[in-house]
Order: sequence, then C-alpha cells, then structure tokens
Amino acid sequence: MTEIKASMAGNVWKITVDEGGKVELDQDVVILESMKMEIPIASEVDGTVKELKVAEGDFVNEGDVIAIIE
Repeated sequence: MTEIKASMAGNVWKITVDEGGKVELDQDVVILESMKMEIPIASEVDGTVKELKVAEGDFVNEGDVIAIIE
C-alpha cells in the first residue's frame, strides 16, 4: 500500500482517477492549483486506487495524503 502525498500546499483543482480504478507509475492522480500554477501529483507505483482522501476544491498542505494505492 502506497500513500500519495501532496508535494506542496494548494487547492485540489482536478481529480484525474476514480476509486477502484487502475493507475500506472507516473500517471497523474490529482492536479493542485497554487499561485495560479497547475501542479500534477503522479502515482509512484502501478496499482489500484483504494481510497481518495480529497475532493475537488479541498485545500491540502504539503505532506497531506491525497490517495492510497494498492
């Protein structure tokens, strides 16, 4: 089980995966918006999205868990 964490503080602009969906290494999981920039957060492993810990519009801090990949 791998936790995908925010690399910086920002708003969750878009979620690009679904719970239960498959993801591949380096596939974008969410896109954060910070200071008018879009920052993609990618999966660090191949697997299945077990749980999304955020919703679009949520604010996250650096290090917050965004998703859990199995």
